[in-house]
Amino acid sequence: MTESRAREPVLTLTGLNKAFGALKVTDGVNLSVAPGELHALIGPNGAGKTTLVHQISGMLRPDAGSIHFRGTDITALTPEKRARAGLARTFQITSTIASLSVLENVALSVQARARHPLALFRNAADDDNLNRPAWAAIESVGLSERAHVLAGSLSHGEKRALEIAMALTLEPAAILLDEPLAGVGREEGERLIGLLRSLKGRYAMLLVEHDMEAVFALADTVTVLVYGRVIASGDPATVRADPAVREAYLGEEG
Repeated sequence: MTESRAREPVLTLTGLNKAFGALKVTDGVNLSVAPGELHALIGPNGAGKTTLVHQISGMLRPDAGSIHFRGTDITALTPEKRARAGLARTFQITSTIASLSVLENVALSVQARARHPLALFRNAADDDNLNRPAWAAIESVGLSERAHVLAGSLSHGEKRALEIAMALTLEPAAILLDEPLAGVGREEGERLIGLLRSLKGRYAMLLVEHDMEAVFALADTVTVLVYGRVIASGDPATVRADPAVREAYLGEEG
């Protein structure tokens, strides 16, 4: 891979538009995420952040514009095909299986990626071929000691870490993180921030988050969305000082 190729964005959004009736939820959004970059997307409630993530992940089709991932136009691909291409996502509401252990949840994610339909009839946690990558993902998010605990009994922060472990089994080139700190206490929040910091540089990440302290501690780039439009994008210090940003969003916190 040439140096210029390596510097190309992993994810590029160009002119994304989405409307529900007369309401424009995303309005000409341009955004790019570089290899290894943690790019934070912030904005007040109702700004269109989650709708934008839905479009990136394939849950919603944009009315106009394009989404390129690793140099390929994925605008028309299903969420499953995007995931198989290496675009992983975590959700605002945790999507683990409560009645299965941490290891079983992660092993099932490995199994789903393996594309072996007959494997679905086997016990994922009894298959060494699934367990090896599952254990690697579990260790990377600090849940090794909780591997045999049922997911339903985990704390909220641990469930978030489990979701990230499941996303890592895709061997992703990029991860979409939709408010991973929502609903967690300070101690667990600090652990999750440490986890995200440990993943920086290894994966391109688009982080949607309301915790401004976390955003400005973690992000390489911050993009601000207000009423579906990008009003600022740049390094955290530049965005923090932008008068339009302070008026539209950050000022609400002060």
